[in-house]
Amino acid sequence: MSDDPVRFGYIGCGFVAQTIHIPNFRAQADCDFLALAEVRQDLGRRVAQRYGIPRVYADHHELAADPELEAVGVSAPFALQGRIAEDLLRAGKHVFMEKPMAISVARGEAILAAARESGKRLMVGYMKRYDPGNLMLRERLQAWQASGECGQIVLARNHGFCGNWTYARDPNVAWEESEAKAPVPDDAADYPTWLPEERRGSYVGYLQQWTHNINLLRFLLGDDAGEARVVQVMLDEDGMTGLTVLEIGGVRAVVESGMTQFHAWEEHTTVYFEGGWLRTAAPPLMHKETPASVEIYRAAHDGEPVRETRELAPAAWSYREEARHFLAQVRSGEPFRSSGEDTLADVRLCEEIYRRFLQI
Repeated sequence: MSDDPVRFGYIGCGFVAQTIHIPNFRAQADCDFLALAEVRQDLGRRVAQRYGIPRVYADHHELAADPELEAVGVSAPFALQGRIAEDLLRAGKHVFMEKPMAISVARGEAILAAARESGKRLMVGYMKRYDPGNLMLRERLQAWQASGECGQIVLARNHGFCGNWTYARDPNVAWEESEAKAPVPDDAADYPTWLPEERRGSYVGYLQQWTHNINLLRFLLGDDAGEARVVQVMLDEDGMTGLTVLEIGGVRAVVESGMTQFHAWEEHTTVYFEGGWLRTAAPPLMHKETPASVEIYRAAHDGEPVRETRELAPAAWSYREEARHFLAQVRSGEPFRSSGEDTLADVRLCEEIYRRFLQI
């Protein structure tokens, strides 16, 4: 356990990095935010100046060579960020990265091999695991399972129809833009070998969006060993809209996926027991200090009346909570709640979902 602040750097300063991750890490007392890397160098300098970040690098290789940095965050295009994370781990840095950790199991395994060889660790930004509402529901779910008071689980259901993911964004957090587009190399080696080229876009679209939902179901149902499996896949031609049925710890779990024009954010998860249900509804993603809501329904039991309650979790922003967790675990050496090892199970499930969809 170290009492010193984590010497930290960040790679990438696009919209998500500027409005979520950089300010959240910058605000933590146990974070010594020393460096920023951005290939759009004028943009990098402007963002670093705004947040008082003293060192600006032209790319992740330069930042990785900084011997003072012990941990680095990454926000980059989905395929590229996996390669960056692997380079950082091999350079001896602990890594926080946005989901997904990789767009293929092979790349994910290479990233974890780099972590093992270097002795450094990877955390993936599944912010739903850090939402106090989801944690409250998970605790109640485990209590019901242990006591048997509401019988067996009948079904777990996640409804993720998206909407406006920037709804409720804080207008006081300025966003620096750049005329130059960040280069996005498209290397066939990053994708699963079985995936047709014309399906890369929809596959990555499904993976990067609904990996959150799959991971949350696994977290709530206690799939720590990554043993969940795909049972059935029914997706439309767009490769994203439809139903996926999983088996997680002996429980049927359904992911309802779709893109809608809802003005805010439409996502909720329900675990149905024989004698009641537990439900959590996600807040708008950028709505600060608003955790997921928790609803509990319990049928009449041993003479008790039917009860339907709503419990309030402590005010928090899940993105800030995940930043705090990363820094705390780097300092303590304790495992991350959303480790790279756990995340590989989600990549494996998404590959299998798409193989079934494409009948490959």
